[in-house]
Amino acid sequence: MEMKEINSESVCNILNEIMEYELAGVVRYTHSAMMVSGPYRLPIVNFLKDQASESLTHAQQAGELIVGLDGHPSQRIAKIKETHRHSIKDILEESLAHEQGALKLYKKFLENVADRSIYLEEYARGLIGQEEQHSLELKAMLKDFG
Repeated sequence: MEMKEINSESVCNILNEIMEYELAGVVRYTHSAMMVSGPYRLPIVNFLKDQASESLTHAQQAGELIVGLDGHPSQRIAKIKETHRHSIKDILEESLAHEQGALKLYKKFLENVADRSIYLEEYARGLIGQEEQHSLELKAMLKDFG
């Protein structure tokens, strides 16, 4: 199998999109954790705080890759839509939508590194797996809200 040339500029642009989106996730999940109320507050708050920490880690990983590819990490964050709806169901649905958005970005990244870099391909596949896992967890959490 012949490896194709990597387009560092377009790959860095996608990584910056990922980084900005993950940093928005930090803010989104932190805010959501504060807004949870009701009898299931504690486990959901812990879940959301864990998601915020993981989003920060993912943003940092993307930024490190940008630097390694001679790019410049962005200082922006993606736009966060404030719905002012804070029921547990709304928070979980918004979280699911966010995870699915991240999944699209990682798949876009994978398309741009496939057959060009085994390392970057494996990175993308690992993150796709994590985002898919979170989506499944959120779907399971939403089942009671039928």
